[in-house]
Amino acid sequence: MARRTYNDLNQYPVFPWVLTNYETKELDLSLPSNYRDLSKPIGALNPNRRAYFEERFQSWEHDTIPPFHYGTHYSTAAFVLNWMIRVTKEPMTTMFLALQGGKFDHPNRLFSSIALSWKNCQRDTSDVKELIPEFFFLPEMLVNSNRYRLGRQEDGSAVGDVELPPWASSPEEFIRINRMALESEFVSCQLHQWIDLIFGYKQKGPEAVRATNVFYYLTYEGSVELDTITDPMMREAIENQIKNFGQTPSQLLMEPHPPRSSAMHLVRLSRHIHGKSPMMFSSIPDDVCMTIKFPSNSPICHISANTYPQLPLPSVVTVTTGQQFAVNRWNTNYAASVQSPSYADTPQAQAANQPLSMDPVLSQAANSSNPTLQRRHLGDNFSQKLKIRSNCFVTTVDSRFLVACGFWDNSFRVFSTETAKIVQIVFGHYGVVTCLSRSECNITSDCYIASGSADCTVLLWHWNARTQTIVGEGEAPAPRATLTGHEQPVTAVVISAELGLVVSGSHCTYYKLKKELILRKNGPVLVHTTFGDLLRSLEAPNGFSSPENIAMSREGVIVVNYERGHIAAFTINGKRLRHESHNDNLQCLLLSRDGEYLMTGGDKGIVEVWRTFNLALLYAFPACESSVRSLALAHDQKSLIR
Repeated sequence: MARRTYNDLNQYPVFPWVLTNYETKELDLSLPSNYRDLSKPIGALNPNRRAYFEERFQSWEHDTIPPFHYGTHYSTAAFVLNWMIRVTKEPMTTMFLALQGGKFDHPNRLFSSIALSWKNCQRDTSDVKELIPEFFFLPEMLVNSNRYRLGRQEDGSAVGDVELPPWASSPEEFIRINRMALESEFVSCQLHQWIDLIFGYKQKGPEAVRATNVFYYLTYEGSVELDTITDPMMREAIENQIKNFGQTPSQLLMEPHPPRSSAMHLVRLSRHIHGKSPMMFSSIPDDVCMTIKFPSNSPICHISANTYPQLPLPSVVTVTTGQQFAVNRWNTNYAASVQSPSYADTPQAQAANQPLSMDPVLSQAANSSNPTLQRRHLGDNFSQKLKIRSNCFVTTVDSRFLVACGFWDNSFRVFSTETAKIVQIVFGHYGVVTCLSRSECNITSDCYIASGSADCTVLLWHWNARTQTIVGEGEAPAPRATLTGHEQPVTAVVISAELGLVVSGSHCTYYKLKKELILRKNGPVLVHTTFGDLLRSLEAPNGFSSPENIAMSREGVIVVNYERGHIAAFTINGKRLRHESHNDNLQCLLLSRDGEYLMTGGDKGIVEVWRTFNLALLYAFPACESSVRSLALAHDQKSLIR
């Protein structure tokens, strides 16, 4: 946007400081005082400093240089490299050294503390730095993983990892909370004013003067025509000045940016931080608002909730261990906050308050002797060696097609949910297909389908939304990529097109060293790109064996459920955040859309809600009569289906 790009340090993307509190042990995101005023530039937040800059502007007298408030800038190549000096991947460190003549800068000038950097932006007349995007997604920038010798500050302390605010126990937590603040309602309702300053009508002209937002003239696009300068020394001097003192983004808007539609849900924000039960899981008069009993006695092993009101048929697809599926209608007028339907006055009122209605085909079969159940059966060709689980099935967004694996002929199959007929049989593996995953998509977009197999590979397939089939380069479907690295059958897979990542897990590997000695290697969890490149392996904690379920958030947190109820959370870069041992044999994992909450279900019939980042238990729903094998959330995240 506005010609800002990661490929040019002089025009690097710019993000705002959003918080002001870097001193306290706890941070309450519901307090306005903890947020920066985004209607003012960073240099005008301190009234005394603002007065200094305005006085300089008013008193400026020069024949060729127009008046300005700030001689420095909020974004320069030097600032970006200073923020990113600790990043392990080159070329950031090398470029920083080149900028400083082959040596690290003076320790007191290096980025060493979040709180100190914020203070300097408020009191130093030569420091008006804003942030870069990495402050909201890259915790590695805060860790001196390469153990560079960055020197000692004047007080004798060594410069190593960046000093974090007291309210952040780790770099990952700082990034998470900083991102939460950026996405909060406080920031959303005033971010348009910051956009006006950086990209909009307050960037130049009289509005910029009134907003105390005028920078040195050479930082603005079009302020000088380099092609008209004939003196090579003068041209080089101006180019160096532009390169070293920053460039203001291209002006995008000549009128005020419209505010974002936003509602102030303060209670929810505060609960995010203080660890209380979030509102989406707070108890209502009856936690279970509806129960459906299907004609089949087989347990439900898969649930897929496609409940968006924009869909032609919002529905919840269920599959039983007996290979029978149902397409249950979702009531788009249902409000999750209503009281239990059992309190309704009339049957009509009950029906209006119920979120689901049973698949009409099954409800007809339950009340008649007609053999209509066959219209909801997937056949009997499943391999007897494979345990049918939730990750053996995926659906399309509109619930029109159900993709199933586990067939003895090493295929996976696409079924029409309307007729239960096979639409497509897809071959590619040399072993039974053991698990499936579908990437994010909407009703009109293509997506990936990942298939894991007993042949130790993962294949990526392209689902074409127009033809509503899996396609290849020719007539027959063919995988887009083959992911290798596992030594045992793949047990779980998850794919994210948004992140461009595939995470897969496999059984443990056993090595016989001597007659009696057997060495067990934990089942690896591998991270690949969607192009097939292996990035890393996630190392399981001691005692954790084969991964059974994997979930991945949009923010890049990976949660793995190992055998015997063990759970571990990792970053996509391989750092283990936390691990826990559960006293229940877990069967399924589910992440909320924002990735903040993890839901688990197991043999004891209890659904528990955890905070994803630190695996802190927040809430437990009352136990049901049977084990929980699958979970799904409605589109509004207010209804949990188990």
